[in-house]
Amino acid sequence: AGGIAPLVALARGGTEKQKEAAAAALVNLARNADNQVAIARAGGIAPLVALARGGSDGQKEEAAGALWNLAVNADNQVAIAKAGGIAPLVALARDGT
Repeated sequence: AGGIAPLVALARGGTEKQKEAAAAALVNLARNADNQVAIARAGGIAPLVALARGGSDGQKEEAAGALWNLAVNADNQVAIAKAGGIAPLVALARDGT
């Protein structure tokens, strides 16, 4: 779990390539239930929502995948909604990147 906070920081404020790579790593980490909680606690939902809303096509794809995996956790579903994540995810599902 020590790698989650730095990945969240990169998703939030890294270069464009770092943001996409961090989101991709979070996709994989978020497949694990403990990591789903840890990513949320590290503040990972808001930057992923931001990438899903306004990132590059690759960032949107990775962020959507990470949010998908995070949403397996019921508390994260609420957090994603509170962070404004529903509209950008619906837009991606409807329109693609």
